[in-house]
Amino acid sequence: MDQLAPSAANNSPLTPLGILERTAAVYGDCPSVVYNNTVFTWSQTHRRCLRLASAVSSLGISRGDVVSVLSPNIPAMYEMQFGVPMSGAVLNTINLRLDARTISILLQHSGSKLVFVDVLSCSLLEDALRLFPASARPPRTVIIEDADEDVPPPPPSVLTYSQLIEMGDPEFRWVHPRSEWDPMVLNYTSGTTSAPKGVVHCHRGIFLITVDSLIDWSVPKQPTYLWTLPMFHANGWSFPWGVAATGGTNICLRRFDAATIYAAIEAHRVTHMCGAPVVLNMIANAPDSARRPLPGPVQILTAGAPPPAAVLHRTEAIGFTVNHGYGLTETAGLVVSCAWKGQWNRLPASERARLKARQGVRTLAMAAIDVIDGATGESVKRDGNSLGEVVLRGGCVMLGYLKDPETTAKAMQPDGWFYTGDVGVMHPDGYIEIKDRSKDVIISGGENISSVEVESVLYGHPAVNEAAVVARPDEFWGETPCAFLSLKEGVAAVPTEAEVIKWCRERMPRYMVPKTVVFQPELPKTSTGKIQKYVLREMAKKMGSGRRSRL
Repeated sequence: MDQLAPSAANNSPLTPLGILERTAAVYGDCPSVVYNNTVFTWSQTHRRCLRLASAVSSLGISRGDVVSVLSPNIPAMYEMQFGVPMSGAVLNTINLRLDARTISILLQHSGSKLVFVDVLSCSLLEDALRLFPASARPPRTVIIEDADEDVPPPPPSVLTYSQLIEMGDPEFRWVHPRSEWDPMVLNYTSGTTSAPKGVVHCHRGIFLITVDSLIDWSVPKQPTYLWTLPMFHANGWSFPWGVAATGGTNICLRRFDAATIYAAIEAHRVTHMCGAPVVLNMIANAPDSARRPLPGPVQILTAGAPPPAAVLHRTEAIGFTVNHGYGLTETAGLVVSCAWKGQWNRLPASERARLKARQGVRTLAMAAIDVIDGATGESVKRDGNSLGEVVLRGGCVMLGYLKDPETTAKAMQPDGWFYTGDVGVMHPDGYIEIKDRSKDVIISGGENISSVEVESVLYGHPAVNEAAVVARPDEFWGETPCAFLSLKEGVAAVPTEAEVIKWCRERMPRYMVPKTVVFQPELPKTSTGKIQKYVLREMAKKMGSGRRSRL
């Protein structure tokens, strides 16, 4: 046996891109993408992705170049999950909710050579490109049209997505990775500082998370999947490739509310969907006028802030089946799953919801997970009370942070663990539960908000002496930022809560803006002068849920 070794016959690089060719052969005449009155089959999607890859290559994009996209969940966004990396380029999907300054920083940091932009986001991109320094070369722009939107057509001088598709060769021989470790996607955890963290994932990792997610969620052949989770969020948790692997149908939505979700489920007989807890809340609390009877069981996969037990109960009472997991941008999808045990079905609804709100155990593709005591470096007791940092190990973990070896080394340490920065406990049954976040991240509607970054902006206000931002419970968003401020002595014009919020809106992405501002003479501190955030968190919790707001 010592003479046996890997060979060309058994050592092809793992990549999810080859899924598309197989799916076109098996499910060629079946619907692949549905968007309003547009319907593509898998044969058409296969050819369109090859055309896209061919055309991108013809624009001078080379292996390893970064291609960015600013788009909602429309067919072009889905096609780019395959077509861009099939050209050899690295796909970078950018959060549409970011402001122009942040988008400009991301495009510069990534070295993006080409950017696709939805027709409704053109002015946002133009503002971002104007912020490029004179010495920097901005990426070329391709506009994604949408016949269903009432907007003027792009000027003739601007290259459009439909023109690009027509330019491409449907028989293009797509660019295979030389190694399964070649970069495939670049996603930013946060674009709100001058030093953003760009997470790089390879073909191997994306293949593993795709297969892993299908197995863990027990996705059958040919599901009908409703896109309520943005594809710019960690590439939709790998499901663009996963739905293709199963020959399913992608129901795309540019925008949605509860009525839109219920109508889409009824019209298309939706079987699966993903979303942050805010989507569950939207479904559970929908008015009677928006609700429609479910045509059959609908599976929902949720992650982020643990869904409140009451929301879980209401959602499942309607007929949805909720699955809960945990992952990060650095893991490309959900790698911890609250694997359900049959005997739990006999428990009261409140107890079932409590168990389902836990993050759970490792998925099959993850080698190991643990909760580590930072002081000792040892595993915490499995008592559900001892706090430590959640650590992960497995093939879905990122290659590292782009252009940031120091932060990469800090997160991926010599002991073989990836340190998540999330604080949790290990229960006696081996299930983990997140209790806090070491960097005080607030998860609002599925968006991760760094309290430190919001505070840095607040400190720029001329009247602010001290600032601390914590999470306040919100019945709609799960959590929202709550700012506690002390003001400078002798301030001529004392700002109101509304004025501070307005000031923030002009300086940060809208979803990061504090929804509540509390003024205090002085913020609580430890003996060494550190602000006691746990005291403020308790104060925010006692305020109760924030005002109901809309997407």
